[in-house]
Amino acid sequence: MSVDLFTESIYVWITLVTELSTSIFKEVRTISDLMINEQIRDKEVRLIGSDGEQLGIMSAKEAYFKAKDSGLDLVKISPNANPPVCKIIDYGKYRYEQSRKAKEAKKKQRIVETKEIRLSPNIDVNDLNTKANQARKFLTKGDKIKVSLRFRGREMAHKDVGRQMMDQFVEKLEDVCVVDKPPKMEGRSMVMFISPNSK
Repeated sequence: MSVDLFTESIYVWITLVTELSTSIFKEVRTISDLMINEQIRDKEVRLIGSDGEQLGIMSAKEAYFKAKDSGLDLVKISPNANPPVCKIIDYGKYRYEQSRKAKEAKKKQRIVETKEIRLSPNIDVNDLNTKANQARKFLTKGDKIKVSLRFRGREMAHKDVGRQMMDQFVEKLEDVCVVDKPPKMEGRSMVMFISPNSK
């Protein structure tokens, strides 16, 4: 009984140690994605100075000493080149600028959403105007719109009424929208896609 307990505790201890060590190695990989200073072990590297001038091809040690003399870091910026390209820069400042550029790019990025507006073949004029105003708001924000018109029961026999309703809807928005996909039947629904025009 005590032997089984002992072997089980050893097994638990080994699994904990392996999980801990793999998580530590994962953290190390994600913290430093570029090789800097002593981490560069290539025979030869192409060196670019801090002001952008080409300093030529030299050994990694020699390049490291040049960076150290200037009080900056040696960073491998293009590891796949032959020979790898290294640059003398302030690594902390470089990482800060890269993160700032990434944040700015993320701010400027606009995710286009597809909003849906549902109509029916016997919708009233005021309700159609309300739906058109709602669609106008979406279009001015830059979103695409899926306009769907659902037929129920005997309404399927009057698809032409549905098409007229779709045409009226587009006429109310023709100054701000472009029809991407014209009205088309999908099961019991007529579907159309519109997007903001580029004005």
